[in-house]
Amino acid sequence: MRTSIAALDHLVLATPDIAATAAWLAEQTGVTPSAGGQHTGKGTRNVLCSFGPTSYLEIVGPDHEQTTPTFPRPFGIDDLTEARMVAWAVAVPDMETVLGEARRAGYDPGPASAMQRVRPDGVTLSWHLTLNLSATTPFLIEWGTPHHPASTAAPGLELSQLRARHPHPELLESHLDALGISMGIMPGPEALLVELHGPLGSVAFPSAEDVRL
Repeated sequence: MRTSIAALDHLVLATPDIAATAAWLAEQTGVTPSAGGQHTGKGTRNVLCSFGPTSYLEIVGPDHEQTTPTFPRPFGIDDLTEARMVAWAVAVPDMETVLGEARRAGYDPGPASAMQRVRPDGVTLSWHLTLNLSATTPFLIEWGTPHHPASTAAPGLELSQLRARHPHPELLESHLDALGISMGIMPGPEALLVELHGPLGSVAFPSAEDVRL
């Protein structure tokens, strides 16, 4: 059984304005995100901060250099008015094996599909991932390249907390058990509870105001 932080590949912080959110994070923590790349055909791009060699924060939002897609952008980006922690991904070494084990344990993460993007240095990253079913239930990702995004993302950010809030904690716990993951879960409106530390300070998601709801 892995802890949520040990299993984490990346956190997804979705935003309607990448530049504004990156500047805010830099001001609050002292860490300026580095360029990631475009998700061609999806209408999005990202910037990144590393937590270490194999995990990172992805800030994803609209890419105005691409034609506006005729379908909704992922993670509800088109409806956002502010940055929101919307998902987390768990790294797996063999997607089909993990999917089979999870389904036998009573949880179906859904089908896996292929994606890729090109880094600013021209290196192509490829991966397979499952659907993002909710903010607190992780989606699975298997990298098809040795060039993990965390290795070139901006360093200096530390993930100090990754927990969840869920209206039915036992349901989320059963999904995580099927994936071999343990996580602190508290009852309440669904949300990822994340704390990040940098050289200048810390940020928490949701905000303190949201947590009191």
